[in-house]
Amino acid sequence: MSKTKYSEKAQDKVGKVMHEFKEGKLKSSSGKKVTSRKQAIAIGISEAKEKGLKVPAKKKS
Repeated sequence: MSKTKYSEKAQDKVGKVMHEFKEGKLKSSSGKKVTSRKQAIAIGISEAKEKGLKVPAKKKS
């Protein structure tokens, strides 16, 4: 039984975004370079959601 909540394709998308972040090529919607790891992950998840991939709902606080 798998513990992952994300689909394989969603994980691939986040992985590609993280690769861009590590290379210093990832930019936010405003056009500025992303410097935060958390922000890079959030961008990857939102892009996966846009494509309709399986991503868990945001936790309610």
